[in-house]
Amino acid sequence: MLPDYHIHTALCKHATGDVTEYRSGAKKQGIPEICFADHVPNPDGYDPAHRMALDQFSSYREMIEALQNGETPEVLLGVEVDYYEGCERFLREWLPAQEFDFVLGSVHFIEEWGFDNPEERHVWDSADITATWRKYFNVLLKVANSGLFDAVGHLDLPKKFGHRPKEKDLKEMVQPVLDSIAKTGMGIELNTSGLRKPVGEIYPSPFIVAMAREREIPICFGSDAHRPDDVGDRFALALDLAREVGYTDYFRIRQRRKELVRLPEA
Repeated sequence: MLPDYHIHTALCKHATGDVTEYRSGAKKQGIPEICFADHVPNPDGYDPAHRMALDQFSSYREMIEALQNGETPEVLLGVEVDYYEGCERFLREWLPAQEFDFVLGSVHFIEEWGFDNPEERHVWDSADITATWRKYFNVLLKVANSGLFDAVGHLDLPKKFGHRPKEKDLKEMVQPVLDSIAKTGMGIELNTSGLRKPVGEIYPSPFIVAMAREREIPICFGSDAHRPDDVGDRFALALDLAREVGYTDYFRIRQRRKELVRLPEA
């Protein structure tokens, strides 16, 4: 089984279950390693409804460290960092000081619009789809160029509700982002949570994963679990996708250092 590098906790305010339940779910499936990557806190008041407060971070760390007791699966300490304008002021000093195993960068807002929030889904009805995706990738380019992150999470998240640009436009938008990811040594995750969303597809799409493979961008796997039953969700399909586009390896990570490992047999 593949490691699951994207698991949330109840501290994000939209996940359920105790961290021990997530670990038990992974153990039942034979998953060798999991990484909790809950939404990082910040001092700016950014999106407080979907993340822990800064003074709760010590509780988060303690929960994860309590599971680092030599039992299987191994448990890593990570965070999902939601990029927003100006976040670097806090993150450049704070992230290195925490000694994380894994830092996953993602984008959930275009300007003030939480484009993947079901409560704001109606905004898509009047949005210019191509222009929206272009804005998203412009922000994601900043993520890739920042040097703050180890990998990009759910890279084509705007497709969540089924809104997509034409393939030729998508290629033109995503190419500079993938080029920057490759140049900076970042990876991307194959995130199976898209299979649980209206779009019904892994993030990112096979088209984008193939482009990443052309650039030798390393991959990892994440369920984006928000409940214990989500851990390792349909990783066999993600493995199939990786193999179909030519990947033979994925990365495991410790203390933010990647190591390539052969993909398991299909």
